[in-house]
Amino acid sequence: MEDNAEKSEDDTPIKKILIIRFSSIGDIVLTTPIIRCVKKKYPEAEIHYLTKQQNVAILQNNPYVDKIFALDAHASVFHSLIRELRTENYDFVVDLHKNLRSLRVILALKKPFASFPKLNFKKFLLVRFKKNLMPKVHIVDRYFKAVESLKVENDNKGLDYFLLEEDFIPNDALPLSFQNGYICIAVGSKHNTKQMPAEMIIRICQKINGQILLIGDLNDKPKANRIENAIGSRVFNACGSFSINQTAALIENSLGIITPDTGAMHIASALKKNIISVWGNTVKEFGMYPYLPKEVEERSLICEVEGLKCRPCSKLGYKKCPKKHFNCMRLQDIDKIVKRANSWFEDNSEY
Repeated sequence: MEDNAEKSEDDTPIKKILIIRFSSIGDIVLTTPIIRCVKKKYPEAEIHYLTKQQNVAILQNNPYVDKIFALDAHASVFHSLIRELRTENYDFVVDLHKNLRSLRVILALKKPFASFPKLNFKKFLLVRFKKNLMPKVHIVDRYFKAVESLKVENDNKGLDYFLLEEDFIPNDALPLSFQNGYICIAVGSKHNTKQMPAEMIIRICQKINGQILLIGDLNDKPKANRIENAIGSRVFNACGSFSINQTAALIENSLGIITPDTGAMHIASALKKNIISVWGNTVKEFGMYPYLPKEVEERSLICEVEGLKCRPCSKLGYKKCPKKHFNCMRLQDIDKIVKRANSWFEDNSEY
């Protein structure tokens, strides 16, 4: 009987593939073109995904993912997970995290695998010596190096984020004035030196001609309360009130988002929203800027303070500015940000 399963470069039938990316929110969203393109190349194959428990919700609605495995930090649970993964008998493992933990999984499974060029040394040179040898290639396109041997190519359809009807909150969950359109502002980020300071957000909100929804988690709520209290009813603090998928739905229903280099930026990219990305200690040269189709990219904006000798000070971030001035955020062009945000309200009023 003829085997109709697609085959890899070495003619091995591909029936089951494991993709690994443990964290974080934005990084997982950036792997979605790989998931989609692998599934389209091997439609009969099962696509499994290994990630951290807190990130399962990001993938649970993805129609291209057949099974999700959740990683737990406890050693005993890790060994149990490895035993379960071994029973799946994968034909190929795609490592999109490329760290010691993903290597442990790969070595334990003893299956063919591939990864991508992480370019850590070039990132180090850029951070430490400000010598930029980074290729002008988005990380999504670097991810595709991990599936070259599977003959998988980028379909150039961008990122994915799938929402269900129940993810969209009722209209009355937001003030009535928000029904005519609003923009989102992402209040926080995992690292403080990526965040826009509260004073900066307040200045932006004061000049925006419309309703503003503040998004983030519970840790961002006190900061968002301060912003809401300073501005009044035009601002609604949604931080910590909604799940990750509900927050994504709020972004989907918005006119656009003002966001630092964080997960909300990549969710908005997947939803093809207007984006003003505000860059602090990190730089777009790392290859993780908004991955947008051209028509949306033209309505969006990347904001950064150019010429600062201290940028980038880290590939991730710090609790506080190492130089104590935080000029990468403090010197941002507020009027430029506001002008683009207000244009979204103007465009919306025409319909």
